[in-house]
Amino acid sequence: MAGGNAIRGTRVGAGPMGESERGESAPRRRISYWCANGHESRPSFAVEAEIPEMWDCPRCGFPAGRNEERPPDPPRTEPYKTHLAYVKERRSEADGRAILDEALSRLRQQRGR
Repeated sequence: MAGGNAIRGTRVGAGPMGESERGESAPRRRISYWCANGHESRPSFAVEAEIPEMWDCPRCGFPAGRNEERPPDPPRTEPYKTHLAYVKERRSEADGRAILDEALSRLRQQRGR
């Protein structure tokens, strides 16, 4: 067993910090938000602060609103798309073939064919 008179878990100059050292805290109010899963979260805001309409639920991450009866819809998750899928959204099959033919003809000219 280690001996000595060291105080464990503290550091030099550490002491209780109360409102006398920090100053008085601003008056607060708690606002309820509900998500689509029925979770209620109650963050606190300063009385003079602007209250946001939406808040992220700390339990599930869905958006939460202030109306318990009609919470915001959960975000839609779209399936993963490949680069080719995004290209096909922007270009038609004929456009793709024309671009490919143009690129191939340029390559053939560079190679001296």
